[in-house]
Amino acid sequence: MTENHRSGPDPGVVTAARAGDRAALEHLVTACLPLVYNIVGRALNGHADVDDVVQETLLRMVRGLEKLRDPSAFRSWLVAITIRQVRNREQSRATDRDRRARLDDAETITDPALDFAGLTILRLGLTEQRREVAEATRWLDPDDQELLSLWWLEETGDLERAELAGALGLSDRHAAVRVQRMKKQMEVSRGVVRGLAADPRCAELDGIATPWDGTPSPLWRKRFGRHIRGCGVCAGLERGLLPMDRLLSGLPLVAVPAGLDPARVLAHVTGPHATASHVTGPHATAPHATGAADSGGGGRRPRGRHGRAGRRTGTRAGRQLVGRQAVVGGSAAVAVVAAVALVAARMTAGPSTPAADTAPPPTTVAVVAPSQSPGPTHSASPSPSPSRSASPKPSARPAPSKHTAAEVRVASGAKKGVGVWTFNGVSQALAASGASWYYTWNTQHQGVTTPASASFVPMIWGSASVTDAALAQARAAGPYLLGFNEPDMAQQSNMTVDQALGLWPKLMAAGKVLGSPAVAYGGDTAGGWLDRFMSGAKAKGYRVDFITLHWYGGDFRTPQAVQQLTSYLAAVYARYHKPIWLTEYALIDFSQGTRFPSAQQQADFVTASTKALDALPYLQRYAWFGLGADPAKPSSGLFTSGTAATAAGRAFQAAR
Repeated sequence: MTENHRSGPDPGVVTAARAGDRAALEHLVTACLPLVYNIVGRALNGHADVDDVVQETLLRMVRGLEKLRDPSAFRSWLVAITIRQVRNREQSRATDRDRRARLDDAETITDPALDFAGLTILRLGLTEQRREVAEATRWLDPDDQELLSLWWLEETGDLERAELAGALGLSDRHAAVRVQRMKKQMEVSRGVVRGLAADPRCAELDGIATPWDGTPSPLWRKRFGRHIRGCGVCAGLERGLLPMDRLLSGLPLVAVPAGLDPARVLAHVTGPHATASHVTGPHATAPHATGAADSGGGGRRPRGRHGRAGRRTGTRAGRQLVGRQAVVGGSAAVAVVAAVALVAARMTAGPSTPAADTAPPPTTVAVVAPSQSPGPTHSASPSPSPSRSASPKPSARPAPSKHTAAEVRVASGAKKGVGVWTFNGVSQALAASGASWYYTWNTQHQGVTTPASASFVPMIWGSASVTDAALAQARAAGPYLLGFNEPDMAQQSNMTVDQALGLWPKLMAAGKVLGSPAVAYGGDTAGGWLDRFMSGAKAKGYRVDFITLHWYGGDFRTPQAVQQLTSYLAAVYARYHKPIWLTEYALIDFSQGTRFPSAQQQADFVTASTKALDALPYLQRYAWFGLGADPAKPSSGLFTSGTAATAAGRAFQAAR
């Protein structure tokens, strides 16, 4: 079989797939997935709906294959379907905005795991001007984002102009006009990217940016662009800019994430233990696996610092998928291939094969609510090191107390994560928590089974962790890598800025989306540890893709604690203008020993803080500290066993 960028799949394969050949159909899905993923991902700029739209496009492609008259026109037909699905999604969102104004905030948030500008920069290893082009795409209007998704592929050699025009329903002449207009907006956006990144930045531009929340948008592109065009200080920003056509020529497609690779998930459908999946309307869901390999008990690193104060809170912007389970990461790919299997069976068995017409309800997990523990103690615990030796023995448990069963409606979201250490039932607790990601302060997750609904993110903890073996584990663990853990704390990785900078190229070489060292405090402080690291990284040309922070609050009043947390994050974002991951946070007062709030105060803070964090567009992920809780002591933990959730744990499960 012969294929190339311009011609698409061999017509013989299309013909065989159309006739119901299962192997040809699977090959066709595998072959067309990168093109669909790149169009949808760039058109939506990595919005959380990317997986759903890709899945829907593939389903419609498979279902409509019988009606395709000319197999040689397959790719043009597929591109047109893809753009139609992008537009359908935008129309659906517009309708939802009219009916539910509050949901508008949620739908505007881009999924951090899929941001296409960031993925393009990382995975294609772009040079400086190509990086600026990728960053400039974030400032376009939605219509231009759609056009860009096709034009980018035209410039990289994966589409022809006729296919671009056909997908948009335009003549070649009209398409050329649209492309030129979009390129002009891109040039303005490139100037804005340069102007905002200038060091020192134009004082007048800095003043205009004062009320800006840091989120690229067409409105702010126009405001910044007007200033740049008429400013003598900013006048030379376009000097030395190469044409975008030259910069994009020859670039490959952005690689499809492993979770959306049919080759990895076909075994789940065709293997001996495959489970039948249901197709409901445009969506398919796969069986939901939970972890089973739990390991022994133990605790993990109580902390020692005081939380920071700040300025601003935000409205809730979490997204709930109503009427069906969310399909996340690899599950989306399983769903696509399951649907392919079902449609293939229908194509060969005839129209009598029934299709499911109901979707499974949202996940409901029965948990055991432990009785409230006594008031908090004030004794501090030492912080253990990240060694792989056996964890300390768990404290003696009190006599069993009366438990009441409670049903908790578990929600999930792309941002929602948790720090995890081993304890009895850890894998079951992680699956029941609703977390979509987790980490273990290590490059491995020994003793923890990753549920189908979550992904693992590795960390290089400190200087001793920068080994070939650890970096190899990090490279195999997914698209992200967390940097050093609290280098500003003697009890943690305890590194100087120069030490961290000296080792940073090895972390960059892992080829992952790389988070800064996670400082314990002072991320917004001029001249602080993080500020000196970021200045040094910039001077050396080192890459830092997002800022990683920790925060612990000593004010147990919920509104004040949430305001202090969000203000701290806003101040850090204002300093570095990079996405932020909050990888440890909770209410713990370290100002005089270690003091915890009541169970209800901690739970109230979980509910309010997750709502506020979901509303911050620059806050890409957060992780609560942490999954495990000692039932004999006050803590911020979520589960005392695999099934026993604390009050904070039940609040975390419900957060979305």
